[in-house]
Amino acid sequence: MNSDTMQLLSALLALFAAGGSLVLLVARLKARRFAAARNFVEAFRPVALPLAFMVPAFAMFGSLWFSEVANYNPCKLCWYQRACMYPLAVILLVALVRKNKVAARQEVTVYAVPLAVVGSVISLYHYLLEWNPTWETNVCAIDVPCTTIWFRQFGFVSLPFMALCGFVSVVVLLCTTYTKNSEVSENAEQLEKV
Repeated sequence: MNSDTMQLLSALLALFAAGGSLVLLVARLKARRFAAARNFVEAFRPVALPLAFMVPAFAMFGSLWFSEVANYNPCKLCWYQRACMYPLAVILLVALVRKNKVAARQEVTVYAVPLAVVGSVISLYHYLLEWNPTWETNVCAIDVPCTTIWFRQFGFVSLPFMALCGFVSVVVLLCTTYTKNSEVSENAEQLEKV
């Protein structure tokens, strides 16, 4: 696979993740009023954790491919994003294979969501830094500055943008659908009373 194909594939996956997360978030916000939105969120509930695992797993593969095969040297902010993304893949895999679902939910709540939020903040800052290179301080290395743009697909999708889409989709998947069954039935009972 050449670099252009991988760039396009990665950009499309990031946009798909962002769009799907937005739809899921809106459905979750409208679930109390609309049965269709509630049914949509409920349909995602069984696959939320597997999807949340697949996002950082693909992101980890993609970042390694870009740095090792395409020779895009990561800057310091890229390394910080990787420091958040790579453990997410491991944590979510462990949560996925655990037999004890209560413990898995605790791992996701305590470790995965905060890590994804921190990664989102770093990615957003890095993405904004690409568009505003004058913001860069002397934090980044001279040989690989944080303002280096290896590619932009569709005029705006770059590596930090793809990382941001991945982190946000993990947060949305875990926070909107991966909840306790008792909470779901309690919410359904409250809706029936209204």
